[in-house]
Amino acid sequence: MSTLKFKIVSLFFIIGIATNCAQNNPLVPRTYIAYQTQEEISIDGFANEKAWQYVPWSEKFIDIEGVKDPTYKTNIKMLWDENYYYILAKMEEPHVWGNLKQRDTIIFYNNDFEIFIDPDGDTHNYFEIEVNALNTVWELFVAKPYREPGGPVLNDWNITGLKTAVHVEGTLNNSIDTDKGWTVEIAIPWKTFRKSYFEDNVPRDNFWRVNFSRVNWGFDLVNGNYRRKKDSNGKFLPEYNWVWSPMGVINMHEPEKWGYVYFSTKKAGEKAEFTIPYDEHIKWKLAELYRTQKSFINKHSKWATSLEDLGFSSFSLKGKTIPFIMDNHTTGFNISAKSPFTKKTIIIKEDGKIIVK
Repeated sequence: MSTLKFKIVSLFFIIGIATNCAQNNPLVPRTYIAYQTQEEISIDGFANEKAWQYVPWSEKFIDIEGVKDPTYKTNIKMLWDENYYYILAKMEEPHVWGNLKQRDTIIFYNNDFEIFIDPDGDTHNYFEIEVNALNTVWELFVAKPYREPGGPVLNDWNITGLKTAVHVEGTLNNSIDTDKGWTVEIAIPWKTFRKSYFEDNVPRDNFWRVNFSRVNWGFDLVNGNYRRKKDSNGKFLPEYNWVWSPMGVINMHEPEKWGYVYFSTKKAGEKAEFTIPYDEHIKWKLAELYRTQKSFINKHSKWATSLEDLGFSSFSLKGKTIPFIMDNHTTGFNISAKSPFTKKTIIIKEDGKIIVK
């Protein structure tokens, strides 16, 4: 990892620690049903296929904290087939610009569109893809969220078979005129997410934890060229973060808060339904306890050893009281609950990883 990239990772780690001390996020993750398509999807940025016309746009993106509307509108659509996960993003933008052309550079230094995917929903070993208006790509494999020290981030990892295309409604890098915006079309091979060579990991009638972000910077014009805007002291002003499923904090790297994409085997144009399972609500509460533990150790330099120290030891869901159990050990803790709905035991560890048995 280069020195610059190490600094970026360190910055996100610091942000993660700070935001974990914030109030717990009451926002309910958004959901989207991705329908199966039999039509071949050409990744060209135009989305002319009938399948795209049959599926709805998502809700408009919102500010990452979930408290205000963004300046410009963003919506997404999704489809899938037996080979690819398809994503379409449409972004309003009166000034479409970009200057980063090298793959695996830090793309969010330009306006970009970002994808976050955690296939098994355990908050670890997740994937991030960033694309700018020049169709320059940065893929990352993140072993642990940045809030956890020692989790490797593979910055130079590339997705074999990834397809991306950008269409600009206007003129790229032209400060004279006003643009309508830009569209990103992406196809991600399912094999990207395999844990073994022959694994059939296509999520038919199943859900994954997914989120999407749009980074948008204020800009200055320097000799007619777009540059990120600086303050009077020459420091870059902070970017805007607009997302599909709001996080409640300025940190995308809290996977337990991402949205739910359900991959229905019904065809585009048909009707499917999806409701977030009750076990997911239990995971949200376990994540709340984990974040409270992180705040506790930051304040006291040790983990809490009882649930009473964390503020609650059970909660009610659908008329059922669900107790938690804490097990302390040398390097941390496990907090668990047995689901009355599926009889499975759900555990969260001191590093935030969620295990279902």
